Amino acid sequence: MSTSPGDEPVEEVVRHATDNGVSWITLDRPKAMNALTWDQRERLIALLDDASADPAVRAVVLTAKGRAFCAGADLKGGSAGGSGGTGTPARVPGDVARTLRRGAQRLVASVLDCEKPVIAAVNGTAAGIGAHLAFACDLVLAAEGATFVEVFVRRGLVPDGGGAYLLPRLVGPQRAKELLFFGDSLPAAEAGRLGLVNRVVAPDALEKTARAWAERLATGPTRALALTKELVNASLDADRATAFAAEAQAQEVNMTTRDAAEGVSSFVERRTPEYRGH
Repeated sequence: MSTSPGDEPVEEVVRHATDNGVSWITLDRPKAMNALTWDQRERLIALLDDASADPAVRAVVLTAKGRAFCAGADLKGGSAGGSGGTGTPARVPGDVARTLRRGAQRLVASVLDCEKPVIAAVNGTAAGIGAHLAFACDLVLAAEGATFVEVFVRRGLVPDGGGAYLLPRLVGPQRAKELLFFGDSLPAAEAGRLGLVNRVVAPDALEKTARAWAERLATGPTRALALTKELVNASLDADRATAFAAEAQAQEVNMTTRDAAEGVSSFVERRTPEYRGH
């Protein structure tokens, strides 16, 4: 069993439970504002990978405890990179890029590539990689007091964890540059107006709303949803011919599923479909 700072088992600070076909992943280190350590990040990636492969899981909710959703990467106990000063090992060229590929980028990719729909239920501050973790999700719910912060510029850093990839696709390049250049705290209501958040709800309604959305998804045609997610995520990087070809192939694959047959049969028979997720 691996541990996090304070010798907490990682299973206790990144909690997991499956309920009614929904995988609930909860960051639970509120004193650290749920900043992510290496082992917590690896557990998140593993849980999302497991959700893809587990037929009993048909939707995922990513949320947190306390006043923050995720304050970013936890850099305590180690610097972002050696400076080469006295007692500090010099950084080897390539170290930073390698660290990002293996770390923040893998985490964001694990959300984008998860074969089940992922809902972010943002309870509080989402900063840095914490904001990108939320923006990578398929649907984003936010409590009224939640905020999103592109904190990198405040530290003299380039955004990582896919920020410069995700934001232009969500809000366009001009708005993305405004958020990334200034690093101002963005309230949930404004994030909703910009299209970064699907719905803003009262704090005491966040879990209830996330559960209702997730359980609705968990009763849907799971493979069709996975293929739809893949098409949408790829659409902004593809020309029309490529997108149309991918759409045709996805429909070909989906028509082999039991759920597709059930959807057509239920329509003809004028009854509510019962999807099994395969």
